[in-house]
Amino acid sequence: MNQVLNVLVNVLSEPSVLVAIIALVGLLAQKKNLSDTLKGTTKTFVGFLVITAGAGILQQALAPFGEMFKAAFNVNGVVPNNEAIVAIALSKYGSSTALIMFFGMIVNLLIARFTRFKYIFLTGHITLYMSCMIAIILSVSGFTSFSLILFGALTVGIFMTLSPALVQPFIRKLTGNDNVALGHSGAVGFAVGGLVGMAVKGKKEIVSTEKINFPKGLGFLRDSTVSIALTMAIFYVIVALFAGPGYVEGKLSDGKNYILFAVLQAGMFSAGVFVILAGVRLVLAEIVPAFKGISSKIVPNSKPALDVPIIYTYAPNAVLIGFFSSFLGGIVSMLILVLSGGIIILPGVVPHFFTGAAAGVFGNAMGGVRGAILGSFVNGLLISFMPILLIPVLGDLGLSNATFSDSDFGIVGLFLSGLAHFGGKTTIMYGWYWFSVTDNDLGQYTQARKSCSALQKSREIKNDRQELEVVSSIHLLSVHAINKGILTASRIL
Repeated sequence: MNQVLNVLVNVLSEPSVLVAIIALVGLLAQKKNLSDTLKGTTKTFVGFLVITAGAGILQQALAPFGEMFKAAFNVNGVVPNNEAIVAIALSKYGSSTALIMFFGMIVNLLIARFTRFKYIFLTGHITLYMSCMIAIILSVSGFTSFSLILFGALTVGIFMTLSPALVQPFIRKLTGNDNVALGHSGAVGFAVGGLVGMAVKGKKEIVSTEKINFPKGLGFLRDSTVSIALTMAIFYVIVALFAGPGYVEGKLSDGKNYILFAVLQAGMFSAGVFVILAGVRLVLAEIVPAFKGISSKIVPNSKPALDVPIIYTYAPNAVLIGFFSSFLGGIVSMLILVLSGGIIILPGVVPHFFTGAAAGVFGNAMGGVRGAILGSFVNGLLISFMPILLIPVLGDLGLSNATFSDSDFGIVGLFLSGLAHFGGKTTIMYGWYWFSVTDNDLGQYTQARKSCSALQKSREIKNDRQELEVVSSIHLLSVHAINKGILTASRIL
């Protein structure tokens, strides 16, 4: 049984395999010939492997930056890291995590099939991490066997549906279409970044990060690969100078000159971004046509919710600005925590890059350069303070120096652990019941559906008021969907 579960987790948590299977199903549903089916499936599979390879290059380049930063400024604390905490927790909660993940994906498909939320979440490793965290919290709250899997799967399935829905208005604004969605655990931070961009854009015409006017002599900076490499080289060299040659050459570069090592890591960072963008273009060229088979034959009007790099191609400059601004938010948060004398959250370069970049892209789409800077800065604050609140519940498991990094983990984790704190299993079950839908809620829900339907037909966001209306509508629909699902489960139990 455990071997079957291990295989299930391996397959479902591997985005390249999962998306390739989805592409294959979509192409078969369209009755494509063997040649087109093999080509579309293979290119989708390879495209996601290219994205994964690019992400690996990025992480390899970012790791020494984080170590140099800690050595340069002599700081110690907790670095939020999804992979590390999941690797520890799976040894105890592996079986329940696998079952919650599997049935959670089925819940996601059922919601997409029978409701207006047409999002199929395809970022398998995020589903795995969320399932693991929910398994931990519900187990500590007293849930076991059937109730653990049922409530865990409902929570994961609803997360997989509502997370893309929260960001979709900004996706439509960014891409100009409604073909794909975003499936990631930083959706709250992304949406906040977009809203901050709206709030700070001002009355003048938005100046996009991609239309910054460089002097003629600096025209080469319009090439994102060049600008990213040069900008990162400056930052790497500064941090390496503060860390000193003794630390860098003795601990990180294996004796290689510390300045040369810093420049090489900056170049590797730029190469990783280049590879990711190439993989995104390859995947989008294949998955969107292939998914039409699913959206027309199996789950009508559904959209694939893909990993966060799919939006990087729309604003490469905002990606870099978002990373720096989010990381700065992390540094500011760290200084506040140092002065307050509490737990210190060190800014992890990996979560700040992937989530900060996305917040920067959405902030730029809504508010230009100012939106990119401030939107991602707020995201940096969010992913620095929220993990602190998860540490106590995870600390009960001997995981006192580990916590999850992205904003959605904080939202889901705090909701469940907050209910558990006030009474354990019973409070979680009846807490959902207390939020049951009243007649007034249903009236608001009906109005929200009309608003969303009108905006879906227009397929664009025309002004700020309409944007706020979308976010409010999604909130109401989210509450309604959660209430109905969990209330039904509560009555069953």
